[in-house]
Amino acid sequence: MFRIIYWHAGNIMGLIDLHCHLDFRQFRDDLDEVIARAKKAGVELILQNGVNPESNRKSLEIAERYKDVVRPALGIHPTDAVRMSDEAIDAELDFIEKNKEMIAALGEVGIDHHWIKEADQRKKQAECFQKIIDLAERIRKPIIVHSWDADQETVEMLQSSNAKKVVMHCFTGKPEIAKQAEDEGHYFTISTNIVKSKQFRKLAKRIPMERLFTETDAPFMSPFQGKRNEPAFVAEAVRKIAEIRKIGEKEVADQISNNYDLLFRG
Repeated sequence: MFRIIYWHAGNIMGLIDLHCHLDFRQFRDDLDEVIARAKKAGVELILQNGVNPESNRKSLEIAERYKDVVRPALGIHPTDAVRMSDEAIDAELDFIEKNKEMIAALGEVGIDHHWIKEADQRKKQAECFQKIIDLAERIRKPIIVHSWDADQETVEMLQSSNAKKVVMHCFTGKPEIAKQAEDEGHYFTISTNIVKSKQFRKLAKRIPMERLFTETDAPFMSPFQGKRNEPAFVAEAVRKIAEIRKIGEKEVADQISNNYDLLFRG
């Protein structure tokens, strides 16, 4: 039995799911219903993140289909980058640049040392990430950054660049590395998994509200055991942040909306 809380009209509105993957197979059969539940829950904006060429094209299609609530971010995930040729990576970055007016950000991008162990593959994903950082600077778009088990390397690459519009996605690194990213002015997403994760709860307590976003990473990181995650559940992250910081849920949602305006629309 799952207890799912939806926020209806008249309660907290304007929720933001800054990172999800609606193009994944888990949403193949019921995407209309997923979007309807998100709207019913008060979700105002869903940022759909691409991870490879096929995913990026699907992301644009989904954003066009649900243009009242979904915006696309296009990217090359580090675990996808190692399977692509240099020519394919360059071609995809050209595609992203040509569609710069259609997108909100570059994402999901970054470095992954959890799944990627070989030195040559790690070198290749770092090279791809550097190209993406350069592209973000050129087209002046925020980047949504994956850094699983590669937090220090990722932050150092960002520090050595001129990229200022940076969101650290699902960041679980050490506090001192988080402080480095914070000092650079980077933002952090708090996933719905905060209801289970001590690391996310500590991050939500320590990072200033002016640097926080909420996300689901759907279909992953569900707050409900054994249940697929979806954008409607981003309300759970807002609820938990409010509880931790001892402020109102509306105050959390409003601040996150303000953060979005500053970073993505400013």
